[in-house]
Amino acid sequence: MRPFTYDRADAVPAALRAAGSGASSYLAGGTTLLDLMKLDVMRPERVVDITPLASRLGGIEAGPQGLRLGALAHMSAVADDAMVRRDYPVIAESLALAASGQLRNMATLGGNVLQRTRCNYFRDVSYAACNKRRPGSGCSALDGVTRLHAVLGTSEHCIASYPGDFAQALLALDGTVELEGPQGPRRIPFAELHRLPGDTPHLETTLAPGELITGFGVPPLPWARRSVYLKVRDRESYAFAVASAAVALDLDGGRVREARIALGGVATRPWRAREAEAVLAGQVLDEAAAQRAAEAAFRDARTHGDNDFKPELGRRTLVRALFQAQRLGA
Repeated sequence: MRPFTYDRADAVPAALRAAGSGASSYLAGGTTLLDLMKLDVMRPERVVDITPLASRLGGIEAGPQGLRLGALAHMSAVADDAMVRRDYPVIAESLALAASGQLRNMATLGGNVLQRTRCNYFRDVSYAACNKRRPGSGCSALDGVTRLHAVLGTSEHCIASYPGDFAQALLALDGTVELEGPQGPRRIPFAELHRLPGDTPHLETTLAPGELITGFGVPPLPWARRSVYLKVRDRESYAFAVASAAVALDLDGGRVREARIALGGVATRPWRAREAEAVLAGQVLDEAAAQRAAEAAFRDARTHGDNDFKPELGRRTLVRALFQAQRLGA
């Protein structure tokens, strides 16, 4: 680990001042940042510890205005919250299925959505070619082992997959992100937080330099109770998704009034499957409709050898998730 300056902030303005606009990183749970610093992948000159802000930014509030989650709320606390489990099960499930119990007790929601790819070529600095780590150097994964890499949203510059789970739940429920930065507070749709890799894979989010996530909002959707998170992975616990689906359904009898679908493990960023949603709107949710939706979701998939199986796995995962959501409340 390289030398860095450590600051501890007890208020948001102090955190913003400490971070400035240079090569700084915020430290919350530290479950991602410290790993990457030890691997010499991330090299912040300044680390700003924001754990003292937990009393202000660690809340869980549910009511008529919807759900608000503080950015420093721990994953385990949100996963275990009775209101979240009852009214927003896709959120609770996405958090409960992530990482290990010990990590969930430490990791925060804000840090979780900003976690970086688990691409081996990104995390191993012995591979010189990684456009995320060294812009313009190339992408070692294109000619490497690609089993866990993305098939949606890729470019010739990067095929690394986004590893998180909670992000898919927020995306499916039209969540928002609350931010504070040098230019003041702002709120954006969660769908606008992460960038596609394009020709600048190192620019992963739309956050301004020094900007801090302070919370998340979810609108009061009554049918959010009919939501599920299905995660397919290589082992039952402590593994990242090979394919996952977050699904929420608004049903009129057996007919779909509205569907919300987000996919994980298969894309370069949290992936909203709007084409699949459009296929289901107004349709009776049966096997044929679910299959059509799954085909639409992966119509533009591009595979790279070892991950040729992923579109079919993704389709099957989505179909299963749709029927699991359909059965809720039946």
